[in-house]
Amino acid sequence: MAAGQAAGAASRGRIDKRQAILAAAFQVFARKGFEQACVQDIAAAAGVAKPTVYNHLTDKHSLLRESITVVADEVGAECVAVLDRLRSPGADIGALLEDVAYRLVRICNDDRSRALRRLAYGQAAVHPELVELARERTGLRTLDALSDRLARLTLSGHVRTEDPATAAEQFLALLTAPVENRSRMGTHTVRIAELRAIATAAVRTFLAAYGPRPQ
Repeated sequence: MAAGQAAGAASRGRIDKRQAILAAAFQVFARKGFEQACVQDIAAAAGVAKPTVYNHLTDKHSLLRESITVVADEVGAECVAVLDRLRSPGADIGALLEDVAYRLVRICNDDRSRALRRLAYGQAAVHPELVELARERTGLRTLDALSDRLARLTLSGHVRTEDPATAAEQFLALLTAPVENRSRMGTHTVRIAELRAIATAAVRTFLAAYGPRPQ
């Protein structure tokens, strides 16, 4: 039993150390950029020795790829959690959609999400798979979840669409395009008032096309 507990503690310690290294890697890459960052910077930020970093991940690109994966999963999970609010729509679908839209653009505009886009796009010419990785775990995951929620809302009569996937894609485009434009592709923070205005305008346009017909 003691040996098993020791092995379990060692395994948890290794997992915790890997998580700390990846969190530090993302912070360093976000601050310095991939080219300027070095493994020693990451080791110092994680509070470990440089050889420990290499024990967990073989090179700097592996650090970038794995740290992007972790953050993209976090961002995608947060977006899906916001969309879960659409499972219980209530009477005012417009107000609910606007609240959901605002929460989504807040996530899209936070420091972590903007750094994620900068890092993935910055390596697109050399490592295009990073863009696809980030897209799959954030944008496509969010799109799939929203398609499901809109299909449910269609069945309950809160929206009307014969193609929930297309409706979901258009709704997200109404949100992300203005944020990308105003943030200058993730290099600037968009003010809260602007984010609210983006959410309001997106929902107004979306409901004009997909809102329930008047009784």
